[in-house]
Amino acid sequence: MELSSVLLTTAGSYGFFRLVNTGVGRLPVPDSARKNAIKWRNISTSFVHSLVTAIWAVFCFVLQPHMAEDLIETHSVFSHALVSFSIGYFIYDLLDMVTYQKISQSWELGLHHVVVITCFGLSVATRLYIGFAVVALLVEINSVFLHLRQMLRMSNMGAGTAYRVNSMINLGTYVVFRINTLAWMTRWLVLNRDKVPLLSYTLGSVGLAVMTAMNIVLFYRLLRSDFLKGSAREAKKEKET
Repeated sequence: MELSSVLLTTAGSYGFFRLVNTGVGRLPVPDSARKNAIKWRNISTSFVHSLVTAIWAVFCFVLQPHMAEDLIETHSVFSHALVSFSIGYFIYDLLDMVTYQKISQSWELGLHHVVVITCFGLSVATRLYIGFAVVALLVEINSVFLHLRQMLRMSNMGAGTAYRVNSMINLGTYVVFRINTLAWMTRWLVLNRDKVPLLSYTLGSVGLAVMTAMNIVLFYRLLRSDFLKGSAREAKKEKET
């Protein structure tokens, strides 16, 4: 994939998600989300990215299973385009955060996006570690349920059956596709230290460290919000009766 094609794919992705954001803004918004319509549009757009990327990432390995055996050099135009496509989304989302959110509220996610854009940018520019980047994008399988959780909460459906089912699926996919994937990627990087240049190894290590720390914190917040608080309330009620 030539540099011009990479830039075109990235720019096209950025424009696509801008259009998605605009389109979502023209659709009916739940009454409970109208006070924060900007956030609703952002989460809905992120949901679209997660759904598209999750399916795309899985198909990358289905269509080229050998890529799983060589995450450094083996890749296809299809997988290279996926990484370029994701860069466009993360640029869009970063600019959206800078424009509409306070730095104090979004600096963690902003840092995550800067790290991802840098690492993915190096990957598409050198045509190396594309497979490694696609593995990282498997976390978007969990992001589908993570964004859906936010949308259900904003729709005042946080106490319904759909929310509880989604919470269980969200936590399960979080462990499998975020925590386990990041642990596997860290192990792979350590085992292949001799094959990875210092710059790439440093960027990869820093990126994984940042994402691991953020995901551990987020996992605790999800566990506390969706499961521990409910258990605490039930225990309190039992104690009072």
